[in-house]
Order: sequence, then C-alpha cells, then structure tokens
Amino acid sequence: MAAAKPTLTDSLSFCLAQLTAAAGEGLGGGKDTATNETPLGRALLALRTRHVKAAGGIERFRARGGLRPLLALLRRAAAAGPAPSQAGAGSAPSSVEPATSAGPAPSPGPTPSAAAASAPSPPARLRKTLDLALSILANCCTEGACRAEVRRLGGILPLVTILQCVKTDSIQNRTARALGNLAMEPESCGDIHSAGAVPLLVESLTACQDSQCLQSVVRALRNLADSPQHRLALAQQGAVRPLAELLAAAPDPALTLALVRALLELSRGCSRACAEQLSLGGGLGPLVSLASHPKKAVREAAILILANLCAQGLVRPALGNAGGVEVLLGELRRRRGPNGAGPASQQPLVRAVCLLCREAINRARLRDAGGLELLMGLLRDPRASAWHPRVVAALVGFLYDTGALGRLQALGLVPLLAGQLCGDAGDEEEEGREAASWDFPEERTPERAEAGSFRSLRSWLISEGYAAGPGDISPDWSPERCPPPPPPPEPAEPTSPTLGPTSLRTPRTLRTPGRSPAATSEEPWGREGPALLLLSRFSQAPDPSGALVTGSALCGLLAYVTGSPGPPSPRALRILARLTCNPACLEAFVRSYGAALLRAWLVLGVAPDDWPTLRARPARRQHRELGVSPIRGEMLLQNLTVQAESPFGVGALTHLLLSGSPEDRVACALTLPFICRKPSLWRRLLLDQGGLRLLLSALTRPAPHPLFLFFAADSLSCLQGLVSPTAIPALLSPVPLDLDSPSPCLYEPLLGPAPILAPDLHFLLDSGLRLPARRAASATASPFFRALLAGSFAEAQMDLVPLRGLSPSAARPILHHLHGCRGCGAALGPIPPPGQPLLGSEAEEALEAAGRFLLPGLEEELEEAVSRIHLGPHGGPESVGEVFRLGRPRLVAHCARWTLGPGQCPRKRALALVGLVEAAGEEAGPLTEALLAVVMGVEMGGKGSSVDC
Repeated sequence: MAAAKPTLTDSLSFCLAQLTAAAGEGLGGGKDTATNETPLGRALLALRTRHVKAAGGIERFRARGGLRPLLALLRRAAAAGPAPSQAGAGSAPSSVEPATSAGPAPSPGPTPSAAAASAPSPPARLRKTLDLALSILANCCTEGACRAEVRRLGGILPLVTILQCVKTDSIQNRTARALGNLAMEPESCGDIHSAGAVPLLVESLTACQDSQCLQSVVRALRNLADSPQHRLALAQQGAVRPLAELLAAAPDPALTLALVRALLELSRGCSRACAEQLSLGGGLGPLVSLASHPKKAVREAAILILANLCAQGLVRPALGNAGGVEVLLGELRRRRGPNGAGPASQQPLVRAVCLLCREAINRARLRDAGGLELLMGLLRDPRASAWHPRVVAALVGFLYDTGALGRLQALGLVPLLAGQLCGDAGDEEEEGREAASWDFPEERTPERAEAGSFRSLRSWLISEGYAAGPGDISPDWSPERCPPPPPPPEPAEPTSPTLGPTSLRTPRTLRTPGRSPAATSEEPWGREGPALLLLSRFSQAPDPSGALVTGSALCGLLAYVTGSPGPPSPRALRILARLTCNPACLEAFVRSYGAALLRAWLVLGVAPDDWPTLRARPARRQHRELGVSPIRGEMLLQNLTVQAESPFGVGALTHLLLSGSPEDRVACALTLPFICRKPSLWRRLLLDQGGLRLLLSALTRPAPHPLFLFFAADSLSCLQGLVSPTAIPALLSPVPLDLDSPSPCLYEPLLGPAPILAPDLHFLLDSGLRLPARRAASATASPFFRALLAGSFAEAQMDLVPLRGLSPSAARPILHHLHGCRGCGAALGPIPPPGQPLLGSEAEEALEAAGRFLLPGLEEELEEAVSRIHLGPHGGPESVGEVFRLGRPRLVAHCARWTLGPGQCPRKRALALVGLVEAAGEEAGPLTEALLAVVMGVEMGGKGSSVDC
C-alpha cells in the first residue's frame, strides 16, 4: 500500500506558525475550500491529535514556545465570547471574595435552563477553536514544567474568564480539566483561588448535566483543596453542598468515584462549614450506603469521609442515625482482624469511634454494636499504646451507664486503667471546641460567648428550682470549664445522666457552683484524669472489691501516688481511702495481700520494683498537699483496722483463717499483725488458733505472691512488737566476748622458743606441727581429754599425742581453751570474714572438733565469735543464710533474732529471711522453731528446744 501523502500539518513548525498568526491577528481567516476548515483549525487539530500526544511531544511543544501563542489565543477567544449574564455568571473573577459565613451557602447559580437562556452559546467556529486550544493546554499541563510555564505566562486568569463567560459543557469540561491540572502545583493552586475560580466551578456543578464535565469540575475542586486554608475557603464558598447533592442523586460509577475522592479531600481536618453543608446536602445516607460499595476505592473513601466528619460534634448525632456508628465499628474491626491493615490505617477510625462516644445516642448504638469490646481490645493491644489515652477518655462517656460499666468491668477495664496511670503512652493531639459533645448544642448569640449550652442549662436550673436566679450560678461553672461529667462529691452516688460538652483533655481545674474561683482549690487534670475518674466511679459501687482490690489495680494506684512526676491528683488517695473504709473490701484486701502492699509501699517505701534489687529512682519532690508519707499509709491501714475489729470483720477474718482455702488462710495469718490491734483478737487468731504456725510453715513453700517473703518478714516483726511491745531482744547471748579488750591469755606462756612454763606434752597435728601443752590442765578441761591423757589409753604414757583431722588454725582455739583461756580472742582465728562461706571453713572444723572433744564452752565461744563477725555491724543479710547453714541451734537462734530485730531495716530483714528459707531447704523445722521463739520472746539455744503457741 502506498504511504499517505505528507501534509503541511505534519510539521510542528507549520502548526506553531498558524497558532502564532492566529494569536496575533485574531480568530478570523479564510476557509480552505477543499477541506472546509480554516488553517488554524487544522493546525490545532494536528497539535492535539499528533504532536502533543507523541512521545516527548509536550516537551517539544513547550521548548518551541508553543505555550505563549496558545495562551494568547485563549485570551482572544475569551474576549470574543459572549458577555456573561448578570444572573448566571456571578461577580467578575478579579472581585470574587470568599464567603465569611460558615453556614450553608445559597445556590451559586441559576438552574440549568435559566443558565442556558441567559448565556447564549458561542459561534460554532469559536467553540471549536476553544475546544481544541483548551484540550491542548490541559494535556500540556499534565507535566510540571508546562504548569510552571503557564503560571509564569499568566495563563490562569484567561481560563477563569472562559469558565465565567462560556457556559457550553464541552468548554466548561476542558477548562475545569486544565484548572485541575494546574492546581497540582501549590503556587498555581493559590493563584486559582485568588482569581475567583471556586464560585464559578461551584456554579458549574449545579448548571452542568454532562457527567464528563462534572467529573472534571469535581476533580478541579479536589485538587484545589491542597491545604487547610484552601479547604476552609472551599467550604465557606459552598463547594461541599453541591457535591453532597450530586452524590445523593445516585450518579454513574465514574462520577461517584470522583465525588467521594473530592469529599474525602475536602473533609480532611473537617471544618464546621464542611460538616454542615455535607449534612444539609443529604450526603450522610449515601456515604453510609457507599461504605459497602463493591469497588474498594469508593468504599474506603466513603468510610474515611465518615471518620473525618466525626471531628464535628454537630453532625455526629445525624451520622449515628444514618448508620455511621455500625459502619465505622465494622471497618475498624475488620482492619484489626488477622488479615487487616496496619496501625496507621486504623488511626482515623479509632479517633472517629472515640469521638462518637461523646453523644448519648451514639454511645447506645456503639454499646449495642459491640463497641465496648472493640475499645477494650485496643486498650489491651500494646501496638495501640499511642491511642490508649484517647480510648480511656472516650470511655468516660459511659461514666453513668451502669450496664456499660458492668460490661467494662467484666472485660477487665480496671487493671488496664490502673496501668494507664503511670504508663509511657504519649498524649494525642487535643480536640478543638467543635469536637465537643453535641448533647449540649452550642447556641450562637450576639452576646458574650458562654461555653456550650450554659445558657440553656442555667434556664433549666432556675426552672427546676435548683437556683433562684441567674446570679446564683457562676459562669465559671459552665461545662466548658470542667471535665465532663462534673463529678459529684465523691462519697455520694452519681445522679447526672449526661456528660458535658467539652473535650476530656483540656480542662485543668474543677469548679463547683456558687463558689468563686479564688476560693476553689485546683485539682490537677492531666492525661491520667479520665482513668482516675473511671476508677473513682468504680470505687463508688457497693462492692468494688472484685475489680479494684486486686494486686494490679492497687499497684497502679500506688505507683501513681508515689511516682507521679508532677503533683498527683487527690482523687487517687480518695479512691484508696474509700476502698479501705468499705467493709465489703476487707476480705479482698486480705486475700490480695493489699494491706501488706499498702504498708510496704507507703509506710516502708519499698515498691515491688525495688525487690529484691533496689531500683535506682530519679529524685522526686514529695507533694505536701497530698501528704504522701508514712502517715498517709498508716491512715489507710487504720481504716482497715476499724473494719477488721468490727463484728463483721472479726467474723470474716475468723472464717478466712479457719475455713478458707490454704492460700486464703496464709494470707489472713500474714495480714493480721498489720490490721489487728486488739490483743484478744490477734492472740486468739494467731496464737490460739494456729495462725502463726500456719504462716511460718508457708515460708518454705512456693511463694503465693512476688513480695511474700518481704511481707512475711514485716508481719513477723510487727507481731513481735505486739507480743513484746517494750522488750528489746538481745542480738547476742550473755556470754561476754569483748573483742576490744580481750582477757589475759593463759596458753601464751607455753609458746615460743623459751617458754615461761615448760610443757610436759605435745599434740601432733596431721600437718606435722607440734603444739605444746600441759597434761594436767588438758585432762581437767573435758571428759574426752581426761580419758585420753589420764586413763588407761596408750596416750596416757605418751609425750607426743596425735590429734587427727585438725588444721593448725582450728586446733589453736582448742589448745587455748584446754589451758583455761576464756575470751582471749583465740576463738576468732578460724572465723572467715563476712562475705566468705562458713561451710567447709576452719570455723566449721573448729566447731566440729569442739563438739567431738566435749568442749561445750568452746562451742559456745566459737558460735558467739561467728555471730559477732557475721551478724554484727559489719555483717549483712547475705551472711544470715551462711551462718544458718552451719546447723548449730544457738546460731539458728542468733539468725532469727538478727532477722526480726526491732531496729532492723525492713529490706535487710526480708533479704535475711530469703537467705534463711534458702538455707533451710526442706528441713524447715529448726527455722520455724527459731522464728517462733523470737516472735514469742522465748530464749532458745539448746538442742531440742521447742515453743508452743
């Protein structure tokens, strides 16, 4: 086949020449009789269909300077078009100002039929020229370099003029497409707004019937919403309502996608004007319906629009009525599922669901749709820790919903709230006033603005007789000034059924009606405020023991009270006081070791994290206004004492000790010394009914609580103080052993190369060392040596008597003792320093030899030396177990007295008890008897001693 004959329009130079000529001479020109077209028309058609669409064609067109004559041609075409109708075109582009009202804008233009009558169609040749030129320009503006060039050449204003003057659908379509492409550059977007294009595009939405044209206009509006300021300007100029009305008219799929994409962009950081117009335009229902659209892009855009709308309180009730609560919950549940999206995609939905909790009607829908379980799942998820403060603040909305509170408690909210008090989760951004609850709609009046619906509330209070007149109610009590809901005096049950309108994160102080701000003490309301408010509400239940009197909940409250970086809220201590004063909580405090925990943390200053290794804590200022001190801890324990010594408490404790489970019986025995002060009560329960032996026998069993041994050591010490409040048991036995001024040594004269007293006997050790001695003194020291040296054995006739199994260091105190030395310091020789083991040492060897040689006095002296060195001022709790391992009854008694000594540090006491339990192993009898003797104030040291209780 022969190749097509080349034409003049195949040359880009020819086309540009025609375009330049037309731009300089006007739109006229003779018509080609062969083709019935003007040369300009052929050139524009060739540029659009061949040159611009070819690979690299847009760049060549721009480089050859085609944009300048093209824009000049558009200016001439705009000037040659029909004059705009006063009824349909609006104001001139240069004088368009954004509307200042946030309310719904009136329809920006006439009906389509009126617009067609008032704006006559341009001549066919002009319309075709504009169509081709605008199409070329729109295609060129798909590239960034061309967009910048068009802006530099001032090409935006001619487009806005064409948009205003030429109302043909095809012209409007291509003009909007060119403006939409130009709006992709931030600088051009600002110029388009300044040129007044927005009202004209909004007018096109109402006047145009063609779907393609509407899609281009919608896309242009979407691209013009590139910043918060521009989104607000679009909403204020009425761009949202026509979009919502088009969406409600069930358009074709392509236009539906364009509309939801535009509304998604316009609803980012949703303004009040945007929410009002979308609601008034009937867009809520269609958006809820589109949330189940088969096309993913439409479905996800509709869901995100609904989530964005939740930022405005005025639209949330209507959104809930339209089914938005169920849609958002379902989508969030899907995204949190096994095949769901990541945390970033969940964030807007979490925020929306939390905001929906601010209105009562939406809370009811959310509760019925399983929203409480979903929120609790977020609180349990460590990956959602950044949202935890927002979720807790949302749950405050259910503060007076008894059914919801019961469900939340059953789902485990209380320990999660306690963990929130001192958690590391960061705060999210605060919501503005427009996100406040719409249960109290804001009233717009020309008077001084009063927060929320304070004027309506004031009128209601006066009408119901709660206030005599407006002067009785201070404006400082308006709902905007305090966290919703305004809590009643905490000992009383709450009665208000609704919540205040403001965000839960903004208020810092609590006010009460009728009191001046100067007379009101400020109560901190930090990020822990919502959690404390919910915990306080739970603590007001008749029996809060199952939820609040648990180890995790008490630890969270105590950690907040003692470790808050700033002044903690007094509400935390009021919660603890309320719990300790509630008789229904007594058994729970006993079972959970709560009383022991209160004493350890507040009175002794030992937190669970400090045990067994002391944790380095940053120095924090004690807050005097709260009295966080041992005095406050004692007050809480005193509250428990009042409950324990009441008839109800006596019965409850007796039942726990005698009929409870093994764990409950041990916990009761341990707790009694902390909360019982009546001798008749604690003697009956602990001594007569075996509570003390029950506690001691539990020491060597698996610990039922991480701090059990710490609690047990403290409990035994407290009981010892109850049994002997004035007695101070001696840490050492009455045998004198003055290390600073030892007694004279009677063995020393036998030593040295020239002894003062001549020895008549030598003892031979396994090492070959010969130790001098006198036979008479040695024979009278013990029955063993009397039989050995003065009896019928062969050693009685020997001058060199062997002593087997003795090292020199262990033998020396024996020789000293045989010659009458008492307290000369020889017993200290075989004793290793603190920190070194005693088992296998020369001290154990010496003790064993003293028993073998029937030297009880030496045994006692060696034991006292071990006690003074390892259990004295230089010894520590780690030495107690080492001493106990020697298995000497007298040393066991020393260990028990050191452990339970009245002046002992609580932490060292507990560490010593840990060492004793480890050393005792399965043979707990000696340890139990020794501790029992110390507690009862009975001297114990001889073999076979026992104590009854």
